[in-house]
Amino acid sequence: MVQIKILHRYDISPPANSVPATSLPLTFLDIPWLLCCPMQRLFFYDFPQSAPSFAQTTLPLLIRSLSLCLRRFFPFAANLVLPIAPPQKPYILYSDGNSLSLTVAESAADFAELISDEARDAALIHPLVPQLPPPCESDGARAGPVMAIQVTLFPNKGICVGVQFLHVVADGNSFTHFMKSWASIHRSGGDPTCVDPDDWNPNGLESILLKDWRSLVGPSPSPSPNPSEALLAVADKVRATFVLRKAHIDGLKAQILSQLKNNDLDSESDSIHLSTFVATCAFVWVCITKSKGEEHERQDQMSSKTDDDKLCYFVFVADCRDRLEYSIPSTYFGNCLDICCLSEKRNVLLGKSGVLHAARAIGRRVKEIGTRGALRGAEEWIKDYKIASDGDLVTVAGSPRQKVYDTDFGWGRLRKSRMVHIDVSRAISLVESRDADGGMEVGLALTRVVNLHQQTYVREWIYKFVNDEASVQAPPSSICGFSAAPCNAFSSIHPLSSPGATPEASTPTATPSPSLSPSPPPTASDEACGARVPGPDGARYGNSGQLLIV
Repeated sequence: MVQIKILHRYDISPPANSVPATSLPLTFLDIPWLLCCPMQRLFFYDFPQSAPSFAQTTLPLLIRSLSLCLRRFFPFAANLVLPIAPPQKPYILYSDGNSLSLTVAESAADFAELISDEARDAALIHPLVPQLPPPCESDGARAGPVMAIQVTLFPNKGICVGVQFLHVVADGNSFTHFMKSWASIHRSGGDPTCVDPDDWNPNGLESILLKDWRSLVGPSPSPSPNPSEALLAVADKVRATFVLRKAHIDGLKAQILSQLKNNDLDSESDSIHLSTFVATCAFVWVCITKSKGEEHERQDQMSSKTDDDKLCYFVFVADCRDRLEYSIPSTYFGNCLDICCLSEKRNVLLGKSGVLHAARAIGRRVKEIGTRGALRGAEEWIKDYKIASDGDLVTVAGSPRQKVYDTDFGWGRLRKSRMVHIDVSRAISLVESRDADGGMEVGLALTRVVNLHQQTYVREWIYKFVNDEASVQAPPSSICGFSAAPCNAFSSIHPLSSPGATPEASTPTATPSPSLSPSPPPTASDEACGARVPGPDGARYGNSGQLLIV
């Protein structure tokens, strides 16, 4: 685990008297995320600056720019209030003087190791994540902060900006908007505006989801889990990152289409929606399911029955800003996500056409969302989540369309971004490739108890499938139903390796790439998690029932 030295703690508020006291009731789009673990993101930058230089020049500017940014994004400095007894509803409360915690730390750890894609103990990077102050209870409610930030300096080597926040306040696009705004203000400056409220609660979804949430959490809801419990959950985990280049993904799509052509599935005439998101998620879903196969087989032998008909679940979210019947600004602040829960029998995913079946299921839902099918079945969101979370579940965190590697504080291009919360949320993380080549970085967190066979399966399927020089021999039919024939396009994928072991393919040194151009507006055929990077001004109809220009 990384050793850090805490240097300072600051309470950062918006500029005095710049934001009025504001109560923001949660909407139906926010309520399901009360069940979600806190989001944890790390941003690593090369930063060849000494500790004294950092303290004298960079730190004061970081503090000032964060304060100015909170003037526009003041809900991040507010408290989440959870009334203990119904019918009172949860809400976000900002009062003058509210603040978020900013911790400044220093570490002598190996910066290069922290940004490596090789497998490492999951707990290694957790000290770089700030802790949310514990909630307080008074007047029949629990209230606690929604965001904390930690800046860790690696003198003369690098810097890490760590953020922990509650998903109920904002989705990934809104958070990315906040981070890029802070980064921009750090370089130049900015100014916010607000406008008055507009209520939104179609089909009474708010009351339905509130009722389901209360039935799950019981009489003592808490804004965030106990940090010690979270650390205990990752004590036996290993995490690694796979970098899938565009050529890898194109080859994967070609394999799926080839299978579709040669497979007599049924009379389904609709063409498969096969975006980069769909192909990657289908492949990883099957890989993870297969990696658990030996454990399931042992359980089957002990119980004298098989789990072949057991359902495996896959959950992803889709940005709805451009996919509803009514207009919502692309820079809406808060949650505006459709929660998509899919299921498939385990024996189908493990069969010869497993990836094809997975891609068809994911692609069908993505296509429905793109043709104004967003929020279909929203009244079942929490019930579906409960069913899926009790089973064999894989979820997706992040989106390559958020362009996190464009978060520029003026320190040079972001070296590495990590989603730490996947260690406890059974999620895979997806971000765009740092090299801006149309590829993706896939983050995984694996349980050490089944570490050997999990790593073997994942390494064989991903590395062997995409690398013509793999040393591990496996029959072609065992690799997700795909041919294991050599494929030169996949020769540079980064394999998962055991901690301390020599990786089968070395991780290439990352080189700076040109700045990414702004992404175009999403269309119906875009990836489900896709959305435009928010512009400088935008609106929120979400958490508050208010329209906030941020």
